[in-house]
Amino acid sequence: MVARVSDFGISKLLMAHDPVALTKTLGTIGYMAPEYGSEGIVSTMGDVYSYGILLVETFTRKKPVDDLFVRELTLKKWVAEAYPLIGSWTLWMPIYFQEMMNVCCLRSVLEVALECTVDLPQDRITMDNVQATLNKIQTQFLGQ
Repeated sequence: MVARVSDFGISKLLMAHDPVALTKTLGTIGYMAPEYGSEGIVSTMGDVYSYGILLVETFTRKKPVDDLFVRELTLKKWVAEAYPLIGSWTLWMPIYFQEMMNVCCLRSVLEVALECTVDLPQDRITMDNVQATLNKIQTQFLGQ
């Protein structure tokens, strides 16, 4: 139940020229894209999904297998439901982190994470766009 870097890039190993492959290889629970976990469909967009989950985990300090997430509630759903209400961060973040990050920056990062974790792979943001957006957020936050 611990995320491993080796979960990323499985699609590169399985597909030399095909954009999608089928596999019975398992990834880490909570980090697998829906199409990978349910149908065994592996693509680079599955890595985008996993990256989005890790991004959410980094900024919320909640793992997708946290005891909070039972039945239909998932880490992704928890953030998506809280996203419009961002502002009451005392429930989410330690005080020192609140002082470091402004709400606008954090909201932007979580928006990218939610775009990474869209259910349908073809509707997810690409990693090129993720990188460009996060670089833009970093530039705005650091004022450089």
